Amino acid sequence: MARYERPFRIVLQPEFAIGYLFSRNGLKAFTLSAPGGLDVEQAHRFLNALGLSLFLEVVEVALEDLDFKEAIRVVEDYKPLDVQAATMTLALCKGIHARYPDWTYLADGDGGDENLKDYPIEENSELTIRSVLGNLMLYQEGWGVHAIKHSLTYSGGQSRGHVRSYAPARMLGFRGFSPFTVPSVIRVAEGIPFVELTGWDHERLYALKGEVVRRGIKAVTGFDMPVFEKRRFQHGVVNEDSFERLFPRSEVAYRKAFTALYL
Repeated sequence: MARYERPFRIVLQPEFAIGYLFSRNGLKAFTLSAPGGLDVEQAHRFLNALGLSLFLEVVEVALEDLDFKEAIRVVEDYKPLDVQAATMTLALCKGIHARYPDWTYLADGDGGDENLKDYPIEENSELTIRSVLGNLMLYQEGWGVHAIKHSLTYSGGQSRGHVRSYAPARMLGFRGFSPFTVPSVIRVAEGIPFVELTGWDHERLYALKGEVVRRGIKAVTGFDMPVFEKRRFQHGVVNEDSFERLFPRSEVAYRKAFTALYL
């Protein structure tokens, strides 16, 4: 394990890829930006609203720096959404490491969407609002037949998806942690009365996470945190046209790139 001088934490916010770094020198905030991406503007708006804009550092990357095949090599998986997110996480970790090579500890936001069930149901034909709200640990455990969820090789649910953050961070020498995966936090999430709060309504469910986090931040810090519509990391860093150029639409392309690593 590398010796470190300045301990820190990064928290990747689910609404936009921004990290808060705490060190002996104070608070920093990082957001990843490629040409045409929307996250950087949202990061400015977020920190301006909190009076913290002076702590923002933008990690700018060229489109050529975003390589999904490199991400596949790092995470050793082929699921498109995870590979896309890992591509951005890898670029962000490289940028932070280049600026601050002696920082070590990274805390990300993995688990927040699982705990608050904030994934678009419409994107998966296997899911309904009733299956999501009626299954206590659906996103944490995954779904499938008995113990076999998606694969005989990979675990299901959050444990497989978490590698998209863990592996890129580890490759850059970071030690990762997510507060949303702490058992006591998951127990609180399990106790949320989702049906009563949402009335089986998709939009009310999607709005719930932002409201819960906003109220929690207010109670703990006194900050009135702005809430933005959910946007995946990979969709905020680049614009739609660039995304289409960077990432294949078909899962077959990801599987082929994965298989090529071992042939």
